[in-house]
Amino acid sequence: MPTFRSSCSIATAIFVSASLAVVGAPVLAQVAAPAPQPVASPDAIKQREQELEATRAQQKSSAETQAQLKAEIAALGQDRSKLNAQLIDVAAQVRAIETRIGDAETRLRPLDAREQEIRGSLDSRRAEVVEVLAALQRAGRRTPPALLVRPEDALQSLRTAILLGSVVPELRARAEALARDLSELVALRKSIGSERDRLAADRDRLRDDQTRLAALVEERQRKQSGIEKDLESEGARAVALSKQVDSLQGLINKMEQDVKSAAKAAAAATLQGTPSTADGKPNLGGLKNPSRMSPAIAFASAKGLLALPVNGVKIREFGGSDGAGGVEKGISLAARAGAQVTTPCDGWVVYAGPFRSYGQLLILNAGGGYHVLIAGMGRISVNIGQFVLTGEPVATMGTTSQVASILATNASQPVLYIEFRKDGTPIDPGPWWAANEGEKVRG
Repeated sequence: MPTFRSSCSIATAIFVSASLAVVGAPVLAQVAAPAPQPVASPDAIKQREQELEATRAQQKSSAETQAQLKAEIAALGQDRSKLNAQLIDVAAQVRAIETRIGDAETRLRPLDAREQEIRGSLDSRRAEVVEVLAALQRAGRRTPPALLVRPEDALQSLRTAILLGSVVPELRARAEALARDLSELVALRKSIGSERDRLAADRDRLRDDQTRLAALVEERQRKQSGIEKDLESEGARAVALSKQVDSLQGLINKMEQDVKSAAKAAAAATLQGTPSTADGKPNLGGLKNPSRMSPAIAFASAKGLLALPVNGVKIREFGGSDGAGGVEKGISLAARAGAQVTTPCDGWVVYAGPFRSYGQLLILNAGGGYHVLIAGMGRISVNIGQFVLTGEPVATMGTTSQVASILATNASQPVLYIEFRKDGTPIDPGPWWAANEGEKVRG
């Protein structure tokens, strides 16, 4: 029977080598689990020391980063244009990393699902794994019968050969099928590991950029506070007035008439007029000037050029059902918790704070009778009266939806609501959004 022993040895080698490749996987756990290590073992103590050392290193790195940020901000001095340029660049980097993280998570989902599928299949065939391995091992150890001792031995040998002739192909097929599953599992785990490494690196970069951005935003608002000494009282007055009105248009009118900084912003929007165009086309070069104090291009001529304020998935369209018998006056985007919100256009802040069922609400006067309303953020980082540039960071998303109409749909993610208005009437924002990344205007 040398042929059978050789075949079984090959199949055993294939199967066992594949099994060894996934040592530690639950599908091929040992019969007797290893005893848990004592809490105070030398290995445990060493692990705690390593964790402590890693924490200290992280704290040192954080302190060095903070010192570097302070030095960079100090180097910017009082140059508003440099600060604005830094803000827009870092905000764009944050948005780009958020996009990469979302893409990586999307790629990981099917890989994780396939891994669980294979693990479940192998786990359900645990008995088959044991049976095949045992059969192959027994066949490999069995010595051939003595064919020339007794006639009955020869007959037994012949019967065994006939029986094994039908069993070996089946054993080999089962062993090869299991080996294929194990090999795929190993490859999947390698792919998942690579994706998770890239994801972890992107998350580290995101954390660093968010720290940098927070410092820049704080400096921007500190300078703004130095210019407008009564910003805090203005904000409190705006929130108090917002409670006296029931509609968004009423809020806009109230702010632009009764709140000094908002009224000043509205007056500036009116006085600046509409930026001129060359050959009927907007002058996109004006967006490269970070020190501008009025819109670089007219809002009406920016159709097909604006970027969405946040990375997310559109869940409601303008004109669609709002779930309460009415129609949507804007669009809604499901975003990541803590995602960065940037301005889609240049404009003056005429309201920033909570309002009715909209949660945190930001209203920009974009000039030419246009207003942009953005709601549902967790935190707003600009003040009333402030002029903001296209792509400038103005808010961050919270961890849950803040808009009441979205809460009613049990949305699991935070949701950003965006509405465009012309002379007080909601309009379809669709024509303004850029079709692809290359067409978006940036500051």
